[in-house]
Amino acid sequence: MSIIKKIIFLSIFTPIISMTNSFAEDLKKVGKFKDWEVMVMSEASGKVCFAQSTPVLQAPKKNKREARLFITFRPGEKISNEISATAGYEFNKNNTVLATSGNNKFKFDIKQQGFAWMTSNKKEKIMVKVMKKGSRIMLTGYNDKGSQTIDHYSLLGFTKAYNTAKKACS
Repeated sequence: MSIIKKIIFLSIFTPIISMTNSFAEDLKKVGKFKDWEVMVMSEASGKVCFAQSTPVLQAPKKNKREARLFITFRPGEKISNEISATAGYEFNKNNTVLATSGNNKFKFDIKQQGFAWMTSNKKEKIMVKVMKKGSRIMLTGYNDKGSQTIDHYSLLGFTKAYNTAKKACS
């Protein structure tokens, strides 16, 4: 199971799993900061810390999806400020996944296994700065049939969640 899929799985099912399985011991909730929460887990490569949020608004409204936006730190792999997202479906390979906040636009370069990532750490750092200053960010994606979805994420609590996740993995 990829690390992001494991994070999604554990963050969604932790309450259920924690009652029935020691597997949830790998994932620990560090805190909730308005619309963002921070989690820490252990992998073979070391500690993984991340902040995540769910959309406050999704379009189309009738199609509820398990969407998430993440910022991850993996010091054992020398990875920081890794921004990733899932819209709850496999992204269409022919269309761009785009995050927009104000006049700022950020393209996600890699789309696989229902997730999208950026390949430029420089662009990720810029996006983090924009997210710290902003109030909302929208993620636009397209499913395998080419239908567009837009997920609106609140940035309330992002800075505190970001700082907490970063500190937890320092």
